[in-house]
Amino acid sequence: MANMPFMKTALTLILAPLMALSFAVPGAWSQALPLEEVPFVTTPDNVTLEMLGIAGVGAGDYVLDLGSGDGRIVITAARRFGARGLGVEIVPDLVARSNASARGAGVADRAEFREQDLFKTDLSPATVVTMYLLPDVNLQLRPAILALKPGTRIVSHDWDMGDWKPDRTSVVAVPDKKLGLEKSSKVHLWVVPANVKGTWCGAGLLRGTQIMLEQQYQAFTGTMTRGDRVRKLEGTIAGDTLQPSSKSAAQLVLKVEGNVLRIAKAEGSLALLQGTSFTRVQATSCPA
Repeated sequence: MANMPFMKTALTLILAPLMALSFAVPGAWSQALPLEEVPFVTTPDNVTLEMLGIAGVGAGDYVLDLGSGDGRIVITAARRFGARGLGVEIVPDLVARSNASARGAGVADRAEFREQDLFKTDLSPATVVTMYLLPDVNLQLRPAILALKPGTRIVSHDWDMGDWKPDRTSVVAVPDKKLGLEKSSKVHLWVVPANVKGTWCGAGLLRGTQIMLEQQYQAFTGTMTRGDRVRKLEGTIAGDTLQPSSKSAAQLVLKVEGNVLRIAKAEGSLALLQGTSFTRVQATSCPA
């Protein structure tokens, strides 16, 4: 798969039986369709705008488009939203065309395109990553995506990330769509969650207080223990912020930065703890 031309719509215009075959037999896609025969079809403008819109792209963003095709996502991000960006693509003609289009649009200083394997691309500079890739490719990229800075926004056209459910999905009408029976496209958004799993120990007013957290992508569960008092924690992670659900016994908003977990907002009997912090430790319990 790593050698497949991952342009923006390299997966379109493929017959459904061929699609099914690729899921059933590893490598069947590339065997059934030679690389040079994979068709290129542009992403519709309304889907491009939705992908950038759902991510909230702005002038401060750096958009990295994996499999950039004719370059329209990065060029639109630069021209319409004032962002900077990079598109990576392994088809030389598409890279040349994209750079020419960026010059023609007057955004060549903010929109760059490179002939490059997406699996060898450094994703870390991106604040937004966009892609229209095959499902198994998304899954191969998922570990690298989850390692990105918390708050990085990931947008995928049509395909999801397996059991990592999107934070948001929108549906865009595409009357002329060739792939599948539906004349629409799905646009999925994920916000990379911070890694919060572990044992967190309080200091100062919180000495002797322990938070234990488990994490499944952007969902967390755990406990906050002080002496004999145990409070249940549960909620969602949006970037570096842990928001409690209605099921959480402790209504705390927590913010994480590396191995420091700070109480950003606290209510009721815990209000005095606002602003205090915990440190993640390797041990399974905290000193009394």
